[in-house]
Amino acid sequence: MTLNLFVIISIGHFRQLQTPTNILLLSLAVSDLLVGLLVMPIESLRYMETCWLLGKLMCALTPLLSYCLVSVSLGNMVLISIDRYVAICEPLLYSSKVTLTKVKISVGSCWVCSLLYNGLILMDHLTWPDRFNSCQGECVVVLSHILGTVDLFVTFIGPCTIMVVLYMRVFLAALSQMRLIHTRRSAAVGTTNNNTVLVKVSEMKAARTLGILITVFLICVCPYFYPSLVGSNTSNSLSYFAALSWLLLINSCINPLIYVSFYPWFRKSVRLILTLEVLKPHCREPRIL
Repeated sequence: MTLNLFVIISIGHFRQLQTPTNILLLSLAVSDLLVGLLVMPIESLRYMETCWLLGKLMCALTPLLSYCLVSVSLGNMVLISIDRYVAICEPLLYSSKVTLTKVKISVGSCWVCSLLYNGLILMDHLTWPDRFNSCQGECVVVLSHILGTVDLFVTFIGPCTIMVVLYMRVFLAALSQMRLIHTRRSAAVGTTNNNTVLVKVSEMKAARTLGILITVFLICVCPYFYPSLVGSNTSNSLSYFAALSWLLLINSCINPLIYVSFYPWFRKSVRLILTLEVLKPHCREPRIL
């Protein structure tokens, strides 16, 4: 949770970090932070206590919040895949196709669509939150097999297919460009071409890191859809649901660890924040990248 906060402060504070790709990472960090602040404590309380202690209103709203944040994270992953695809496969068009304004609109649309979609999926639960409770002090959420199947395709199979296809194309393009870079280096080309090569290398490193981010996300999210895959209703009263749910939630803690491991700019910005360098005049302008 602390590392997600550092991501938000870093990208929000340092102007050099406010690139289209990092705006997508910022949105992902916000959703991860909200998971840690709001969803995890409530889920911990659910499994620590034998009764639901937060009342009917929170029973209605908690699943909506959890589902929305998962959908937003998945939407951000799709946008990140598209961003890397354009950067690697259409580099000459990247600056015109992917702008800060377009990315901000896409991120905002992702959040709004997630709220509307999950509101529709959970409409019965929102209007009748104690519908499946067998006794007082329960908060049972059930998605029918039909709704579970719809959700499986809309929030899992569809987005995951897009991500896998785009990253396969990115991977093939990266291999081709690495061969080209090796050839140019061997030929000792001029300064201009060498600068171009360095840009390509940085883009491919970013693609590799974000590919790791997406792979870890898919590993964490796949088991969550197990009930829908086997044709069962999705319910938080299932004996194994806690394990599936917590595996999904833990992903929000793993993401910033990936940033620390693979992003030098993140380590540098954290150091500036911890040493209070951010409080000095003109602190928004240092070279981070």
